[in-house]
Amino acid sequence: MEQSGQEGRRPANDGPKAAARNRAALVTAARETFAERGLEAPLSAIARRARVGQGVLYRHFPDRAALVSAVLEENVRQIEQAADAEDATLPGLLGVLTWHLAESAAFIGLLHSDRAGDRSAVRAHSSALSERVQLGLRAHLPQDHPLTADDLELAVAMVSAAVIGPTREERVRRALAAWRLLGVQVGPVLPFGG
Repeated sequence: MEQSGQEGRRPANDGPKAAARNRAALVTAARETFAERGLEAPLSAIARRARVGQGVLYRHFPDRAALVSAVLEENVRQIEQAADAEDATLPGLLGVLTWHLAESAAFIGLLHSDRAGDRSAVRAHSSALSERVQLGLRAHLPQDHPLTADDLELAVAMVSAAVIGPTREERVRRALAAWRLLGVQVGPVLPFGG
């Protein structure tokens, strides 16, 4: 029996607090592990990185697809939060978006892969996520910007296609080069709040 604490008792169960922390840790670990090792990385590696057991991983995410979906959803949620910030600017939002593209390059590959399983479900989900990102970006697009609202979605797709490379640094370099070729200014490449 595992013992801890001053009197040899197990620590108190945090219940819902622990569940929320574990889920957040798993999403972060999945993003990092998939970025380093690709989408075929063992789920056990993600659980280890999150410092939870595999049972905890499967309680939150019954399969790889659910975990991938949670990471994509978290990426979009953070971009939406950046767009809703009082001091949001288009260059700042594009910096956050670029960070997520570079961190989640493996997920972009999944969206374009023939191995994605039910292609209609993947397309529908990715389309809904893309629309949420576009709404946030369009809200901060200045009228005198070189891109029009109609061009913005294509520009993001073009940049995301350029985000390839074995390291995060290479993926960021390529993304920034693509934005530069499009004549678009990008703020610091950081996560929201980073």
